[in-house]
Amino acid sequence: MQRLRTPAWIARHVAMVVLVVGFLGLGWWQVTRAAGGNALSFGYAIEWPVFAGFVVFVWWREVRQALRAGSERPAVPAPPVAADAEPVAATPAVRRPVRAARVPAAPADGADDGDLAAYNRYLSWLNANPGARPGDYPG
Repeated sequence: MQRLRTPAWIARHVAMVVLVVGFLGLGWWQVTRAAGGNALSFGYAIEWPVFAGFVVFVWWREVRQALRAGSERPAVPAPPVAADAEPVAATPAVRRPVRAARVPAAPADGADDGDLAAYNRYLSWLNANPGARPGDYPG
């Protein structure tokens, strides 16, 4: 429960209370307007408490998620080691990204498509001229 007493969580708790009280107050205001003869206010009189309920629902879900995140710590299983094998170092949890060279791919079956080549020239021109608009293309 200590996790829910941090400054960020206290601000969330206060925001939830303020929003719920405000939404219920607006709902009551709409009820009084509806009683005064404003037929449209009946819809709003129902809508504001629904908003308050949604705020409580989201707050409760966030609280449960925060409490569950602290209690669940996934254990990393050790790789199985055979009796006669040397121990192998475990793979790191975060690995470095693989860098790949960006080269244009060759056509799949070697066929040159004129429309595709023209479109690729157009895209190359757009890439070479980042401030240009598509209508500025000279080709």
